[in-house]
Amino acid sequence: MENNTFKIEQIMNALSKSWSLESSSKWSKYNPAKGQCGVTTLVVNDLLGGEIKKTKLPDGWHFYNMINGRRHDFTASQFIEDILYMDIPSNREEAYKDTNDKQYNYLKQNVLINLDTLFISW
Repeated sequence: MENNTFKIEQIMNALSKSWSLESSSKWSKYNPAKGQCGVTTLVVNDLLGGEIKKTKLPDGWHFYNMINGRRHDFTASQFIEDILYMDIPSNREEAYKDTNDKQYNYLKQNVLINLDTLFISW
């Protein structure tokens, strides 16, 4: 369990360093997680597996990961208000509708680079 927590923290750090206008057109330096939920959920699913879940928010569907029975919302910081999670089952196809090939490939490549950098610095 502790090892999984370490991985989650390392991935969150790599995501934070990787988010940009290249991974979401809604990104800003004041709200870097904005618009990143679909693409982030896909990249995390690639790295850690688990399930993809969604919940309905006023602006549309919000995607996040369920890993080993625990909810992990890597982009929750984009919202001011608390999220009432519905944990509705979703899938890669639905989450992908929130992104495109260019954004997905950019984020995945940069997360992997940032993860390598983190582990090399150890």
